[in-house]
Amino acid sequence: MANVSVYNMEGKEVGTMELNDAVFGVEVNEHLVHMAVVQHLANKRQGTQKAKTRSEVSGGGRKPWRQKGTGHARQGSTRAPQWKGGGVVFAPVPRDYSFKLNKKEKRLALKSVLTSRVQDGKLIVVDELKLDEIKTKKFKEVMDNLKVNKALVVIADNDEKVVMSARNLPAVETAQADTINVYDILKGDTLVITKDAVAKIEEVYA
Repeated sequence: MANVSVYNMEGKEVGTMELNDAVFGVEVNEHLVHMAVVQHLANKRQGTQKAKTRSEVSGGGRKPWRQKGTGHARQGSTRAPQWKGGGVVFAPVPRDYSFKLNKKEKRLALKSVLTSRVQDGKLIVVDELKLDEIKTKKFKEVMDNLKVNKALVVIADNDEKVVMSARNLPAVETAQADTINVYDILKGDTLVITKDAVAKIEEVYA
């Protein structure tokens, strides 16, 4: 099992913690990590693009001129794609970009990215994150004490004071232990996680 240092909010080491190899010590599967990121981004796409084809553009019901004898090329409608104001060829229509990953694949992708954070030394365990009031300045001090700039901060349960204090820091995002995903972990340069959150993740994914 991997041993990591545990820090307090002042940035001082207060102990060590053993991480479960079933979650934080698996073989990293880069392909599944990539697929999890692609799926996350695809599922966020709205897919609401739309343009009208020649059958949907209003007008153009009458043949603009007779078939033969004018010297012009034959035309059947003023809403054909080559006309100004005409329809679009193979126009985009609303569609769903989302796709499914199996549960086992999603779990392994998450374990892989957690393991990579441990291997790269970018996982910081904090004994607790408690604030007396909603104050961005105080939360920024905690991040500075931990020497962290861009990070995903994972807490065990919803703590409004922590979440609201971190909200104004553009490079910091917060998440609960049961809502973490591969994309958010990779997006933050460092993973800051409380001891309680580690225990909760190991309970679910071990």
